[in-house]
Amino acid sequence: MRHTKVKDLLNSTTTLQEVNAKGWVRTFRNNQFIALNDGSTINNIQCVVDFENTPDETLKRITTGAAISVIGTLIESKGAGQKYEIQVNKLEILGDSDAEKFPIQPKNKPSLDFLRENAHLRVRTNMFGAIMRVRSVLSFAVHNYFQQKGFVYVNTPIITGSDAEGAGEMFKVTALPFDNTPRTEDGKVNYKEDFFEKETNLTVSGQLEGETYAMALGQIYTFGPTFRAENSNTSRHLAEFWMIEPEVAFNNLDDNMDLAEDFIQYVIKYALDNCQDDLKFLEGRLLDEEKSKPQAERSEMALLEKLNFVLENNFKRVSYTEAIDILRDSTPNKKKKFQYIINEWGADLQSEHERYLVEKHFKCPVILFDYPANIKAFYMRLNDNTESGRETVRAMDILFPGIGEIVGGSEREERYDVLIEKMKALEIDEEELSWYLDTRRFGSATHAGFGLGFERLVLFVTGMTNIRDVIPFPRTPGNAEF
Repeated sequence: MRHTKVKDLLNSTTTLQEVNAKGWVRTFRNNQFIALNDGSTINNIQCVVDFENTPDETLKRITTGAAISVIGTLIESKGAGQKYEIQVNKLEILGDSDAEKFPIQPKNKPSLDFLRENAHLRVRTNMFGAIMRVRSVLSFAVHNYFQQKGFVYVNTPIITGSDAEGAGEMFKVTALPFDNTPRTEDGKVNYKEDFFEKETNLTVSGQLEGETYAMALGQIYTFGPTFRAENSNTSRHLAEFWMIEPEVAFNNLDDNMDLAEDFIQYVIKYALDNCQDDLKFLEGRLLDEEKSKPQAERSEMALLEKLNFVLENNFKRVSYTEAIDILRDSTPNKKKKFQYIINEWGADLQSEHERYLVEKHFKCPVILFDYPANIKAFYMRLNDNTESGRETVRAMDILFPGIGEIVGGSEREERYDVLIEKMKALEIDEEELSWYLDTRRFGSATHAGFGLGFERLVLFVTGMTNIRDVIPFPRTPGNAEF
């Protein structure tokens, strides 16, 4: 007999039918009531065992974490909070779980730190089951949005010889032996003897390669893993994360901002429409968590209210210059409450500044644009009209409450001569990026794009506060378990 998913059983319109359910035991009460979950929904189905006619040996094996199969009759439940239950006629233990050794016990309410140490088992909790289902739905929504708009999905290289961000914080890829590394005459590593015959790294972004495809296919997007060897042990950074990067030929910065705002609102609405049970649970979890915080640190809105607020309100668009004036005159800046005090134009905004603008000043998502050229990447288009000493680029960042920057993007520098000058000033090897410069030599045109860190989007939608809790197996400094 084929088994039916718990989600489908709970949504059934017919009772008194014989069904087969398989899953893992969440709880077993009074030697009679099994709460069974198979991962298809946050909701368990109650399975009622005839304990008087079930061998004691079998009852002892019905423990939290055990995998079981039940066959029985689906009936309307007499218990509160559940529509149906299964009156069990036959029960089979598929996989035992030692009750004393299984680390995820519902009575203990394990901490998030403990669950991170047991990332291979934490998905069996309601919280992480909900997070991962929401993550899956958001991932589908990403592809759905771009496919409906006629974008072409492009898989850019994971191993690359270019550093798109120019930050140098990259993981090296090599097949050379560490104990006897070949050297050149001047003592440097001889990459000519390596697998690719040159220095290569794990990608920090697929943008440069994506641009080349946008300049032939019109509009493309990438959605894949990216890597940063940045020693940031914070709640917002991962060494391995997933990035969404659309690139569109003939788009300018305004078009880019429109696309990013529309995209974010679409995927959030998709999650709201398709993850109602999981999001309600996560909202309740967040409310419980915030009860322990001082009133001043609690969110002004509940999770679902916050998500709907993003859908119902346009993002506030503010120039970097205006933002600096707001921050310089702000109370936390004047009272030196910021860790990084804003004194003058040109400062690189930190998370505390971004969150102040979003959460305290504007109280809505904010798009900052026209940043100083010297704090942004070489490929961003230089503005034509800039004040002396205030050279700016057509860059934009989208800032979200609780997150800070969630999107970074720009109009790209399409003028060959200007791009060459910028690369020379930053000592970027023209020969190494000659393939990229070809897009400016042959049929150059205005184009723009952005990058959205997928985990930061999942963080916002689920209401979680640590990015390590929204990816199955987090990679952070000193942590590459599993």
